Amino acid sequence: MQGGGAEGVTRVLLVDDSPVDRKVVELVLGSNTFAGSFHVIAVDSAKKAMEFLGLKDGKEQAVDMVLTDYCMPEMTGYDLLKAIKAMSPLKPIPVVVMSSENEPQRISRCLKAGAEDYIVKPLQSKDVPRLRSCSNAKPKDPPCSTVSKSADHIAAVDGTSSSLRRRAHLTDIAMVLHSSSAGLSHYFPFLFKFILLVYAILCVGELLHRWSNGCFLSYLR
Repeated sequence: MQGGGAEGVTRVLLVDDSPVDRKVVELVLGSNTFAGSFHVIAVDSAKKAMEFLGLKDGKEQAVDMVLTDYCMPEMTGYDLLKAIKAMSPLKPIPVVVMSSENEPQRISRCLKAGAEDYIVKPLQSKDVPRLRSCSNAKPKDPPCSTVSKSADHIAAVDGTSSSLRRRAHLTDIAMVLHSSSAGLSHYFPFLFKFILLVYAILCVGELLHRWSNGCFLSYLR
């Protein structure tokens, strides 16, 4: 079922038996940040949601998604989810389940039944992009000129960033090589003295060895 609202506006059927939770969702989706992006139709039971969607009398109402609580009396959100998915298996209405309990088994159960997402209550602004990604609503396309300018700007920024990264990398390599050569030249005199010292010690050791073997006196003769 396709949404019948204005372009770029997501029609949400909110199903929750808690007045407080319904108000929270309405406040979040109606905040200045998302003003004009959502049109919320709120009902307090799964049965009323079925009536609104036309699951009982066949009079379908166009919505872009259903946002339902999991735990409700008489008919749960899970039962509503299964009923919606069975109504139009080829292109069903997106359903997002909400619950105050973050239970892996419950989440897995809802996702296997066809839920697009599972959100832990209360709904927050950070959850809204997840709702948008699940919706059937067609996003409002920005003007072509804006898109082309943005693309050109992004390409220019990417090219500049790549050039700067390459320059920085080459600069780092040059600095490492310079510091390495400077460090080695600083240690050359010490290395030369160390080699002379080792050579002198070896010579003295050889002389002492010959002396102990009586070869030194014969060498002097």
